[in-house]
Amino acid sequence: MASLYIVSTPIGNLEDITLRALETLKKVDLVLCEDTRVTKRLFARHSISTRTLSYHAHSKLSRTGEIIQMLKEGKNIALVSDAGTPCISDPGAELVRHVRELLAMELAAGTIRIESIPGPSALTAALSIAGVPCADFTFLGFLPHKKGRQTLFKEIAESERTVVFYESPHRIMKTLESLEDDGKKQVTICRELTKIFEEVASGTAREVKIYFQSHPDKVRGEFVVIVSEF
Repeated sequence: MASLYIVSTPIGNLEDITLRALETLKKVDLVLCEDTRVTKRLFARHSISTRTLSYHAHSKLSRTGEIIQMLKEGKNIALVSDAGTPCISDPGAELVRHVRELLAMELAAGTIRIESIPGPSALTAALSIAGVPCADFTFLGFLPHKKGRQTLFKEIAESERTVVFYESPHRIMKTLESLEDDGKKQVTICRELTKIFEEVASGTAREVKIYFQSHPDKVRGEFVVIVSEF
């Protein structure tokens, strides 16, 4: 039986990986990586020597057929992202879709499997320390750069549910400006999760924006933005 393992890896601290994930990464024939350089730092820390191959937004079209063929030949493959759980706002989701479509008969017969190796996720890590209502929430992944962006901010302002999305340091200040128009929501920013300088900043969008304006050295890393009721 060939397997495609979807393996969660640390979002910061390299110790945050399960024993099962380590065992899987060591035993498979190939590990597909968003960035092989990032994955090899994890491999060096945990003495993993498995062969790696890049699989990202720009390579996926040319590599998908090759991966499908390897699974047909009985190879075991692991898919990882740079950080956290693959296929969540990640090009790996398309690979899983193609495998399910193109190898549907093999999956039904049990000769090929897709298996989750769960673990870290920036989404759940942020919600766990934010102290906001999260019995139900809406996750938007990375917001679009242009088309539909303002429409989404309007929907966020009107949402009765907690809304969570990812943002880059290049757009976080503009995002806070867009959220500032509402003023009735609490905005919680979680950054550098599981790292030495992990931080949570919360308040109105204006208050959080002023905080980061006063501390420009902290406008770095990946941001998880949580918008909720006070």
